[in-house]
Amino acid sequence: MIREIIKKRVEETLKDLGQEYDFKVEVPPEQFGDFSTNAALVGAKYFKRPPRDIAADLAENLRQYEDFENVEIAGPGFVNFKVAPSLFQSVVKKILQEKEGFGKKNLGKGMKVQIEYGSANPTGPLTVAHGRQIVIGDVLVRIFKEMGYDVENEVYLNDAGRQISLLARSLWVRYNELFGVSHEIPEDGYRGEYLVEIAKKLAEEVGDTYKDQWDEKVEEFFREYALKEIRSWMMKTFERIRSGFDNVFSEKSLIEDGTVDKVLEILREKDLVYEKDGALWFKVSDFVDEDDKVLVRKDGTPTYFMTDIAYHFKKHERGFARVFDIWGSDHHGHIPRMKAAMKALGFDDDFFNVILHQFVTLRKGGENLRMSTRAGRFISLDELMDQVGVDATRYFFARIDPSTPLIFDMDLAVKRSMDNPVYYVQYAHARICSLFKQAQTKGLKFIEGENLDLLSNEHERAVMKRLDLFEDALLDAFYNLSPAKITSYLEDLAHDFHLFYTHNTIVDPDSPEVSNARLNLSLAVQIVIKKGLDILGVSAPERM
Repeated sequence: MIREIIKKRVEETLKDLGQEYDFKVEVPPEQFGDFSTNAALVGAKYFKRPPRDIAADLAENLRQYEDFENVEIAGPGFVNFKVAPSLFQSVVKKILQEKEGFGKKNLGKGMKVQIEYGSANPTGPLTVAHGRQIVIGDVLVRIFKEMGYDVENEVYLNDAGRQISLLARSLWVRYNELFGVSHEIPEDGYRGEYLVEIAKKLAEEVGDTYKDQWDEKVEEFFREYALKEIRSWMMKTFERIRSGFDNVFSEKSLIEDGTVDKVLEILREKDLVYEKDGALWFKVSDFVDEDDKVLVRKDGTPTYFMTDIAYHFKKHERGFARVFDIWGSDHHGHIPRMKAAMKALGFDDDFFNVILHQFVTLRKGGENLRMSTRAGRFISLDELMDQVGVDATRYFFARIDPSTPLIFDMDLAVKRSMDNPVYYVQYAHARICSLFKQAQTKGLKFIEGENLDLLSNEHERAVMKRLDLFEDALLDAFYNLSPAKITSYLEDLAHDFHLFYTHNTIVDPDSPEVSNARLNLSLAVQIVIKKGLDILGVSAPERM
C-alpha cells in the first residue's frame, strides 16, 4: 500500500521533470529509512545527468508531500524516505475496515486454474514427502483464491500398471502367511507392515477362499481390495491434514473411458508417433533436445508417460486455462517430455506448469532418520502428525521454500517455547486475545478505529510498517509459488509485535486514549496473523 503511494509520488515528480520510466521502490536496511527508490540511478540514461544530481531534484520535489517526514539522498543516488506516521496509521485503519479481506487482489479475474498435488501410487500410507507436497499445494490453492482465481485442487491416483500388480501380489503373500502358506514377496514388491493389517481384515471377510490360489481373477480381486483400503486411508489422511480435494482422479479411468486412445489418434494424425521394437514411440526429439519415449509397450499396455499426457489432455478438455503440478524433485526429467507433449497437442506454452519440491529429512534426538518406503521402514504422514500435531506439521512443511531440502526437526516442532516458530507466531495471536480480556477486566472501553493518530513511537512504527508489508508478502508468495514467504512474514510480524508488547504498556486505565490506540494496533496485528495462519491452514489459538 505505502510502496504504491511512494511509487505514485515519484512517478508524478518524474513527469514534472519531463521523464517517464520504470523504477523500483524497496525496503532498505533499517538505517536508510522506511523505503528507498533507485529512480535516480535508473534515470541517468534518460536525463543524461549524474544520478546524485537527479536524486537531489527528486528529493527537493518530494519533500513537499505530507506523506514523508524526511527525504534523503544516499550512496550513488538512492532516494530514501522516512514515512509520516499518518501514512502508517492509514494502514491500520484499512486493516480494521477490510478485516479478512485485507490483501485480496483480483489478478486472476476469475481465470480457471487447477493445482494438482499429493498424487501418488496408492501402494501404502502417505509419507512425509507426500505431506510436504500436500501442504505446499493446499497453501497455494488458498493464495490463488486470494488473488482472484477460480481454483480447483485435484489428486491423481496412479492406480494402473505394474506397481499396482506388485501391490496385489504382495498383499496376496501376506494373506497366505496368515494360513501358514509361504510365498516370496516380489523383488520390487511392498514389505511394509501395513499390508499385514490389510491382509488380516481381508481374511476376516473371506476366510481362506484365496489360500494358495493365483490367477487373473484372484489378482484383480487383490488389486481392487488393496486399492480400496489404501485409498480410504489416503482420504482420511488428506482430511486430517486439512486438505480436502475438489476431485480425485483415477489413472485407470483414462484407459477405460478412451482418453488414451483419443490422444494416440491425435498424435498419429500429426505423424508424431512411430513403431520400433514392437513398441509405440513419441517423437519427443521433434520438440526438445531429448530422446524419444515409449508411449505403448510391446505388450500393448500404456506407459506412465502415455497416461500422463492423456491426463493433461483431459485437464485441457475440462476448461482449465492453467494447470500447476507439484512433483518431487526426482521427477524433474519428466518435465521436458511433458512440455513436448503439450506442444504436440497444440496447447499454450503457459498451460502446463510444474512446481518441484526437494526431499524431506526427519530429525529426532539430533539424528536424521533413515527411511525406505518400499522396504517398509518409514514414518508415515499420520505418524508424524501423531507426534508433532497438525499445526506444526503444516507450518514446518510450508516454512522452507519448495526448492530447498527440508530438515524437519521433530523435537523443535513440539517445543512450547519461543524457539518454535509456529508457537512464536501463534503466541502473538493468543497474547492479543489476552490483552482484550485484560482491557475488559480493567473496565477500559474499546472503540475500534479511534485514537490511531497517537501511534508514532519506534515500536509502533515498526509494527505498522510490517503490517503494510503483508500485501507484498502475499504477492511474493503468489509470484514465487512459495508458501515460505507467508511464514517468514508472520515470524517477522510476531517479532515486531512481541517487541512492541515488551516495551510498551498496552492496557493502562490511566491512559485510556493511548490504550485504545495500542489496542487498535494490536487488533490489526491479530487480524493479519489470523489471516496468514488461515492461508497456511494453521489454527490461531486464543490461549496457549
